[in-house]
Amino acid sequence: MSLGDDDYGSGGGHHVTRTRLPEGEVDPYAPPRRGGRGGRGGRAGRPSHRNLMSVVAVVVLLLAAIAFANRGGGSDSGSTDGDAAKAGPRGEATAPSGVKPVDGKTGGIASGFAHSEQGAQSAAANFAVALVSADILKPEKRHQIVPQVFVSDKVAELQSKLDGAYSKDFLAKLGLNEKGEAAKGLTYVSRTAPVGTKATSYSDASASVEVWCTGVFGTAGASSTNPVANDWFTMTLTLRWVDNDWKAESFSQKDGPAPVNSDRTASSADEITKAVEQYGGFTYAR
Repeated sequence: MSLGDDDYGSGGGHHVTRTRLPEGEVDPYAPPRRGGRGGRGGRAGRPSHRNLMSVVAVVVLLLAAIAFANRGGGSDSGSTDGDAAKAGPRGEATAPSGVKPVDGKTGGIASGFAHSEQGAQSAAANFAVALVSADILKPEKRHQIVPQVFVSDKVAELQSKLDGAYSKDFLAKLGLNEKGEAAKGLTYVSRTAPVGTKATSYSDASASVEVWCTGVFGTAGASSTNPVANDWFTMTLTLRWVDNDWKAESFSQKDGPAPVNSDRTASSADEITKAVEQYGGFTYAR
């Protein structure tokens, strides 16, 4: 539900619910008290000692939590369990829905999606990232990606179509050689980030999912004639449940929805190159 669905902006009168707080606490919606120089008015403006101690306690706890989070996986010399200390904190799968997002990865692409609508959306998001990556332009990598993303009876057909689409002439227009590699001193960038997903149809056997994406695409480098720019597009994938996992049958792409461009100053080619090299991608799960 959007904010526009609320009644806060309607023509009726506005009502504010006030809560009677215990003595010593402040109602954030109440008008500020005017404390005098003497008498009871002077006491109203002074924070209670108990409230001050509560604030100090919260700050101490926050600092302790931050320190613990930044401690990393180093051993704790004060721990009685040496093995647990050496192991450090263990990572946990992020699954707000309570459903484990994926079981693992195959060739760097997430796999083992849940047999549910959420699992189908997770699969579509990860497949969109793979299908618009820089690796898809490299024949050797492309021939590894397609069998991992698509159902087996569609692999040969889609492999042929993609090989034809990413021809030598097409790659040359991007400043890449026939192997999908940029010239020396240049870095080709093609990285996609799903913004949201929507299942337009779903059954236990198949699904259709739209993935709204943004990304950065182009060639970074001082002599580049195809500078890195951002783009917004929506990819639609039809999926099929086969061999206990979701696989794609087909996909299509259209422009937008795109927001208004900000007036942020563009980074240099060197900064973009370093960002691509230093920041890794994610596994996406609904």
